[in-house]
Amino acid sequence: MKNICVALCIALTFSVNKVYGSEAGMPQLDPEFWPAQVFWLIITFSVLYLIIWKIFLPKITYSIENRKSRVVNDLDEAQKLKESAEKKLREYNQIIENAKKEAKKIIEESRKKLDQDIENKKHKFNNDMEKELATIEKEIKELKKSSITNISKISAETSSEIIKQLIGTEINKSNVVAIVEDVLKKNVNKHI
Repeated sequence: MKNICVALCIALTFSVNKVYGSEAGMPQLDPEFWPAQVFWLIITFSVLYLIIWKIFLPKITYSIENRKSRVVNDLDEAQKLKESAEKKLREYNQIIENAKKEAKKIIEESRKKLDQDIENKKHKFNNDMEKELATIEKEIKELKKSSITNISKISAETSSEIIKQLIGTEINKSNVVAIVEDVLKKNVNKHI
């Protein structure tokens, strides 16, 4: 409506004042043709206004609203995806933390179990070694005792052989055995 008023004011201004150039033959500036020009101007712009208002403007408005709703929906979906991704990230980090704690716990339990096994095996090994050493020491003592007996027999035989070769006659073996045993008793007590 405002546009129509402005157009009428302009038309009235041109009709009151003499427009320059109307004598030159330009029909647009001749006040005689102004009412027809104003009429067709109003019709043309009214039809153009109605076409834009009824046909193009609703399509443009629909496109803008559709785009706006699509942008809002996309932003909402992006926000939901962002929240979902953050939630998954927190869950992932929690799973990693739990796995690290579980791994530390398993490693610590394994270390304790291995230490305990090593200690048990070490203790068992020491006990076995002590038993073996005791057995070996017992065998050595028995071997010493048996070797002393063997030594006394061998010494008695060797001494009687040496005396026989030196003197040329055989002597009483019981005397030689008694002397060897007496010497062995004195010397063996020092080594045992």
